[in-house]
Amino acid sequence: MSAVIESLTTFFFYSVLAVFAQNAVFSRALGVSRLIKLVDDTSISSILFCVCLCVIQLISAPLAFLCNKYFLSLLSWRAMIRPLVMLLCSAAALGIVVVAVGALKLPYASKVAQVLPMATFNCAVMGCLFLTTSQNFTFMQTMGFALGSGLGYTLAVMAVTEGQRKLKQRSVPNTFQGLPVTLLYIAVLAMAIYGFTGHMAAF
Repeated sequence: MSAVIESLTTFFFYSVLAVFAQNAVFSRALGVSRLIKLVDDTSISSILFCVCLCVIQLISAPLAFLCNKYFLSLLSWRAMIRPLVMLLCSAAALGIVVVAVGALKLPYASKVAQVLPMATFNCAVMGCLFLTTSQNFTFMQTMGFALGSGLGYTLAVMAVTEGQRKLKQRSVPNTFQGLPVTLLYIAVLAMAIYGFTGHMAAF
């Protein structure tokens, strides 16, 4: 019983860690370019994109964990092929989701197919896989970090979307409208989270 509680505690801790202190966008700048395009493109559902990203991460993370533990650990030159292995894990997760969506015959399958490649081959997904494998996380740490990274990315999308909505309601100089003010907004949020986690900016 104590082992189960300990595993769940580890899972929860690494999930919260990945959402806030190690947020993919604000703390590690992973997937920023995709996020900016996502919030500007009204033809793509941000929520659907984030759900697909979370699902891909939850499927690819255990695959990457198994490959890192049982395959890459046997190779002295594992660092050189790790990027390719992580990419293959993401591609395998994409294939699993495509088969599942086709088998379930979901009514919004066409919309899922539209956003799934972008949600799979994304710096946020690849960064999560690299972090969990390079730091030799346990299985529960890996799954917790994968879930937290997906939720953290969703939080970042919601924060930037709301920020853009409010910025459009205010008088922003023409020079800073669009991408510049969005990047400044992300930078301020990143500094706030950086300070919240106990760091001090060095000036």
